Amino acid sequence: MAKKIYDIKPPKIAHKKIEKEPASPIRPAKKFSRHKKEGRPLWLPLSIGVVAVMLIVCVYLFFKLPKADIQIWPKVDTLSFQQTITADKIVDALDYEKAEIPAQYFETTKTESQEFPATGNASNEGQASGTVTVYNKSDPPAPLTLKAGTHFMSDSGKLFVALQKIVVPAAKKVGSKITPGSVQVKIQAVEGGESYNIAPSSFIVPGLKGTAYYYSISAESSKAMAGGYSGKVKKVTDDDILSAKDVLTKKTTDDAIAELKGQIPAEYVLLENAIFSNVASASTQTKVGTTAENFTYQAVVKATALAFKKSDLEQFAKKYIISQLPDGKILLDDSFKINYSASKVDISGGKATLDLDFSSGVYQSIDKNSLTLSIIGENAGQINEAINNRLGNNVSKIKVNFWPFWVNSAPSNQGRVNVELKFQ
Repeated sequence: MAKKIYDIKPPKIAHKKIEKEPASPIRPAKKFSRHKKEGRPLWLPLSIGVVAVMLIVCVYLFFKLPKADIQIWPKVDTLSFQQTITADKIVDALDYEKAEIPAQYFETTKTESQEFPATGNASNEGQASGTVTVYNKSDPPAPLTLKAGTHFMSDSGKLFVALQKIVVPAAKKVGSKITPGSVQVKIQAVEGGESYNIAPSSFIVPGLKGTAYYYSISAESSKAMAGGYSGKVKKVTDDDILSAKDVLTKKTTDDAIAELKGQIPAEYVLLENAIFSNVASASTQTKVGTTAENFTYQAVVKATALAFKKSDLEQFAKKYIISQLPDGKILLDDSFKINYSASKVDISGGKATLDLDFSSGVYQSIDKNSLTLSIIGENAGQINEAINNRLGNNVSKIKVNFWPFWVNSAPSNQGRVNVELKFQ
């Protein structure tokens, strides 16, 4: 049947075609594309990426990071020795053959003074004194000389003494009238105490009793006597001086030794019996019996010592141990111990004899490089067997660790096999 051709489409046909026509090539296409993207799960590509990374990491770890840690505890034996060595100040360096090390001489001088209290008791009395006028009314008139020390007694019974010679002029007589001669004299109480501070008094000269002058010689004071007092004071005793010497010399000695030790460098050893101290002088200018509350004592102490370097002793001891090592044995430095004492010290000669007691652990030498090559590719059991075959009873313990967890044998790369010696 021939197909009809319409120049102008009828409304029904046009409408039907519009309904059946595909969507616009622009808008509907975009709509359809967005709908498909929204329906795809977002976690899927992320999961694929994570899994891929993990696979890469695992492959890297599996092929590149296998590691073997082999810990070996060598059996340690102890070697102990006793030796005598000389420290001498004339030696310049350690002499192993002669068993000599250098010694250093140190000295210091310490001077100290200190005030100490006096403990003795003494009476301290002041004697009263004053001036009297001595009268001479002797008839016939004649001068009279009294010696120094002549006593005068007051009308109250207090006794005084003249400190100098007295010449009393003669009296003057006119007719029956006599004018006594007179002179002023300094007198002092024979004892101390306030009771001699007497008021103006009349005096006689007791020493003239029984002579014609006893009644013609007299004396009077116009002023009270003064200066008499009594009390207790301290005085320096022999025990005070001896005690001060003991205390100060000990203190000065201790200080001198402390100062001496402070001069010695840290690398040196100073033994107590290698220190010598000497009291150069100890004295005081205060005499025994001196009345004083305090006195000063002075002491001078000289301290000397011999010291030596600990490193020289250790070097000598270690070298000695090494010379005694059995074949194939190695010195374990961390186990080295040394004790020493001075059996004889000559400070003036600058020499000391030292007794050494030293020891160290030793173990069988292990060639870690050779051992590593022998255990490449071996499992834990094979590694233990290889080490025991090589070292035997020179090993007390072996521990094998592989990494990561899935590794069960030593890697073929020697650099990934670590052999460590343990001693604790």
